[in-house]
Amino acid sequence: MTSQSWASELMLGNFKDGDLAQWKHKIFNNKTVYTIIREPGIGGVLKAQSSQSASGMFREMSVDLNKTPCLHWSWKIDNILNGLDEKTKKGDDYPARVYVVLSGGITIWNTRTISYVWSSNKNNIGHSWPNAFTDKAMIISIQGGEQKKGRWVREVRNVKNDFYQYFDRNINKIDGVALMTDTDNSGQQATSYYGNIYFSKTCQADK
Repeated sequence: MTSQSWASELMLGNFKDGDLAQWKHKIFNNKTVYTIIREPGIGGVLKAQSSQSASGMFREMSVDLNKTPCLHWSWKIDNILNGLDEKTKKGDDYPARVYVVLSGGITIWNTRTISYVWSSNKNNIGHSWPNAFTDKAMIISIQGGEQKKGRWVREVRNVKNDFYQYFDRNINKIDGVALMTDTDNSGQQATSYYGNIYFSKTCQADK
């Protein structure tokens, strides 16, 4: 977390201090291995190792987007996946994903999800498309290809604005965030890393 006050920031994942207490491991198809490791010059980060697996780390937490609409995180990948059409069910795998979830409550079919991804295809950067399994989940590619492989990249997104743009919904909160490295559909392997993740009042990028 930066030096700003708690009034303008809301920490969800304090991996630098090795804190996973509020995160739950959800397994969909085999287990991606998530561990806290020490990264030189950074401190604790969350390492994800996927081998033909799809599972994620989920933090259930209500976030008031009127107060803190901007999601910040950093990530790094060791490799991309080969030969995928990510808009198909067989190709719906990514070396790194960050999900934001708007719960539908008991009407689960009203749940909406935005997934910010590191695409394996550099040409997908800046593009978006519905998830191959459900049109209630939108994929937004904000990194892609191998150009930044092995480098830490900082990201920031205005989640409130994204839900309005992609679902035409002016929402006031989201109900959780998930991190996921998955390779089950393609049968490949991927290793990635996630730094601290938090919401803030402003969308000024970290320096």
